[in-house]
Amino acid sequence: MRNLILTAALALITICASAQTKGDWYVGTGDVANTAWTDWAVSPTVGYGIMDNLMVGLSVSQADSTVDMEYDLHARYYTRGYFVYAATSGLDTETLSLGVGKMFTLRNNIYVDPKIVYNTGDKTTNLTLGFGFKF
Repeated sequence: MRNLILTAALALITICASAQTKGDWYVGTGDVANTAWTDWAVSPTVGYGIMDNLMVGLSVSQADSTVDMEYDLHARYYTRGYFVYAATSGLDTETLSLGVGKMFTLRNNIYVDPKIVYNTGDKTTNLTLGFGFKF
């Protein structure tokens, strides 16, 4: 299902790289892909361009009502149309997520950002897909 979603998203994308500049705000999802289509993880996220090509942000997620909400801090550095990604679950650096991806901008500052993420805690590699608005 993840491959179908990614393929559909990429097929609809008009590839136009836009500069990531200081003062830009990002509001969207951190991840809409998970292990099964019935168990999607949608993590609302907000980010801010603290300087040209560098964005920091915060994501909120909750697997279900029986577990506590988790806050993830993340940062992206953009270069040549791609970005490198690092995220922590709270301030726990033992479960660091590292990745690379590309932000595709659609009309009216809507973006899609597929990325490959390695989780150092689980020792897993996942393909994730986020989307949102940049203003």
